[in-house]
Amino acid sequence: MVPLEWRNTGSMIYRRYYHTASALTNGKVLVTGGLDNGSYLNSAELYDPLTGLWTATANMNITRTEQTASVLTNGKVLVTGGVNNSSYLKSAK
Repeated sequence: MVPLEWRNTGSMIYRRYYHTASALTNGKVLVTGGLDNGSYLNSAELYDPLTGLWTATANMNITRTEQTASVLTNGKVLVTGGVNNSSYLKSAK
């Protein structure tokens, strides 16, 4: 058995917590929303594990944190719900 280990990789573009991370069908990881020092985020970024690099991608229309994100069978990601400025969200992207 090969021993598993943790390794450092490139840093995200934005600091964030209470975000989602979704493993995509192309092997990349999509990170969306969350908070940065109490500020709600609408930004999203892609991580490429082959290069260890992060790239910005299109922002969501509204800021959100504590949302869910599901990878659909067509490879798209559905981001739903969450919180925005103390209001619960029912919208989806």
